[in-house]
Amino acid sequence: MINRKNISPGRLALVVSSIIAVVAAILSYLYTSSVRYGILSLLLLGLISYGLIYYVLQEFIYRKVKLIYKFISNTKASQREEFYNLEILPQKTLEEVNDDVEKWATDRKGEIERLESNEQFRKEFLMNLAHELKTPIFATQGYIDTLLDGALHDNQVNETFLQNASKSIDRLADLVNDLDVISKFESNRIPIHKREFTIQELVKDVYAELSQKASKKGIKLSIKKGCESPLEVFADNQKIKQVLINLVENSIKYGRENGETTAGFYEVDDKTIYIEISDNGIGIAEEQVLRVFERFFRTDSARSRSDGGTGLGLAIVKHIIEAHNHTVVCRSTIDVGSSFGFTLDKALR
Repeated sequence: MINRKNISPGRLALVVSSIIAVVAAILSYLYTSSVRYGILSLLLLGLISYGLIYYVLQEFIYRKVKLIYKFISNTKASQREEFYNLEILPQKTLEEVNDDVEKWATDRKGEIERLESNEQFRKEFLMNLAHELKTPIFATQGYIDTLLDGALHDNQVNETFLQNASKSIDRLADLVNDLDVISKFESNRIPIHKREFTIQELVKDVYAELSQKASKKGIKLSIKKGCESPLEVFADNQKIKQVLINLVENSIKYGRENGETTAGFYEVDDKTIYIEISDNGIGIAEEQVLRVFERFFRTDSARSRSDGGTGLGLAIVKHIIEAHNHTVVCRSTIDVGSSFGFTLDKALR
């Protein structure tokens, strides 16, 4: 039984030429009633038709196939590889070639979609970056121009304008610093120095640093009940501290007056610890949850900008956690609150 799917050009030529030769031999025998002429026709037409069919298949069809592979292949074969592929390996069937071309087309379509997505992301990033830079620069320029126009000698406003200009410069410096941090993470230029430490103790340190900000809004910073037992993690202490600072600051910024921010710690398995920072604040719309880790993405741009910040805090969180080969996730509901959770390696003791 002939396998039609995997038949080679030589075998296909042999089958077709054999059929032609047998039919021709039968017709020759019927016409001449000579067995000799029938066998002669069988051999002669068989050889001629085999040569012609094989030549057509090899020189025309498979030349086109080779040309297709030159177009879709990413690598160039050496002369030795070409000889090996042509003379030793079985030739690919047209069905296999069709599958390869379809796979190539699918891959290219996916690549084009990724490039289009990246281009859109690049445009949005440049637009947001220009906007974020413009705000402190124009504010500083306005204060300085006002001072140069005469306000410098007005003791009632000069100090206030200088303080406001200084705040705008500080914001600009924070923005540039955060962009530098993200670019270093993306190019793997920030090393991760892991060591063992108690995650609850690190959270308590962060709470102590941010207690004044929390008290201004009456927000209580606490550890969730049942999560007090010390858990040891294996990570970069300082970088995880930055993650916690960013998440807790976010919970304070978007938390309700007299609300609460809680930290939970859970053993996922023998190798992983899950840390979660939750609040009962304003929450995030469902369609925006997947975008919160994008650079400069703000759920409420007007309020976020007035509250300060660079819009890069959660992007930095994402990069730090991914540099630890783990993931960070967000869960949120409008008027209920938000929870940001991430995993870390458990210390092996």
